Amino acid sequence: MSVDFEVGIVGAGFGGLIAALELRGSGHNSFVIFERSTEVGGVWRENIYPGCACDVRTHLYSIASQPNPQWSSSYATQPEILNYLKDVVLRNDLQNHIRFETAIQEIKFLDNEGIWQVTDNKGGRHRLKVIILATGPHSRPSLPSIPGLENFQGRVFHSSAWDVSIDLVGKKVAVIGTGASAIQIVPNIASKVTHLTVFQRTPAWIISRNDRDITFVERWLFQHLPWTQVFARGLIYWLMELVGLAFLGNDLISRVLTKIALAKLRREIRDPLVRSKLTPNYTIGCKRILVSDDFYPAFNRPNVELVTDNISEIKPTGILTRAGRLHEADYIVFATGFIVADPDNYLRVLGKGGRVLTAEWEKYGTQAYLGITVAGFPNMTLLLGPNSGLSHSSALHVMESQMKYIAMYLAECMKAGDKAFLDVKPEVQDLYNAQLQDRLTGTVWNSGCKSWYLDRNGVNTTIFPGLTNRYRRLTAAFDIEDYLVIDQQKY
Repeated sequence: MSVDFEVGIVGAGFGGLIAALELRGSGHNSFVIFERSTEVGGVWRENIYPGCACDVRTHLYSIASQPNPQWSSSYATQPEILNYLKDVVLRNDLQNHIRFETAIQEIKFLDNEGIWQVTDNKGGRHRLKVIILATGPHSRPSLPSIPGLENFQGRVFHSSAWDVSIDLVGKKVAVIGTGASAIQIVPNIASKVTHLTVFQRTPAWIISRNDRDITFVERWLFQHLPWTQVFARGLIYWLMELVGLAFLGNDLISRVLTKIALAKLRREIRDPLVRSKLTPNYTIGCKRILVSDDFYPAFNRPNVELVTDNISEIKPTGILTRAGRLHEADYIVFATGFIVADPDNYLRVLGKGGRVLTAEWEKYGTQAYLGITVAGFPNMTLLLGPNSGLSHSSALHVMESQMKYIAMYLAECMKAGDKAFLDVKPEVQDLYNAQLQDRLTGTVWNSGCKSWYLDRNGVNTTIFPGLTNRYRRLTAAFDIEDYLVIDQQKY
């Protein structure tokens, strides 16, 4: 068997870099990272809207093996995170492994050779023994279909494709959505625009961010006494694990979080009518809890309006609601999130016998074993695959756990032989997902609200029903008995 690289990684965001670092650390240097853009960063390269920042505390939202003692604040901004990722590449000499401006068009398993063939946008073909898909769950923007959008005379764009050329000063702007992106955009443009109309379908539970600058003394300690930053990271991690218990059925913590969020709402919104519109009517945690210090106060401004009437259509000069009111706008911003739970627009992957990954997921549900491997798609692994997402902690912790498992998986692949491959047994995958869905039944995520965690059939294909330390234990060992080991040389 002739391959160009032992391992191919798709995506050079956090996931791709975590994968590369783990491969390097486990002695594998024959790998390539395919990146569609001109630089690394993933979502932190694409999302450049006003106020873009992380909603997980900085010390936890960083790669464990790559601490940054110079973070400027407790929640890092998009430019700072992007610079951190670039620095990780340079410090670890990963740049020569990355193929920039190489968008993958198709990934196809060659049954007779037991390898993967990857075709890129330039017509290039690459032969790889193992594939790691690190495209991330927030790489496919969700754009609702609204009648009349094509007739709008102003500019329209998704929050992940922010038009930096526009000048909002003196303009009328409509923001559709009140999720994680919107709560950062709204307060950061409210003072610039003449009028800001915010369209809300469902209010979010919001708690205080309590962001602050990291002091010089703290940065000195992190630089010269690294254990202090490890300690700070640990405190944040275990606090988040405590919060996570609320989503798994701990009624006391859930009630405490609810009281904290409602007190914040009462304290920060003056108008009782606006306050009632912003009050959720579902259990806290069913949708992602948001963190912000300035979103609510933005609605105390005279030029900011919250609209909860359903949108009927887009007119040339604005947005018409079903109540019959036209809200004029020069710009429309879709802060409507991403396609996460469904396989729409996912990468084209052809497994054993030519089976198509998205078709399999459409037919049988979006699922994987441990969120990492998929039956019928041998020698292929996922980072943040189905049901390995979180709503209470850092996704980086999960990806690091997954890469420890993938390193063990890769070792077994290499041990099996040049033309051999590992394919997770269908019954193992089915049993794991049946138990997983059963565990989800008693959690807040399945308590009745509509969220991006659920697919179009109402099935939660996104969240792992447990804490991150449980997921780390699940992925800490590799059992070869879970897999079919097929050696093509014997056929």
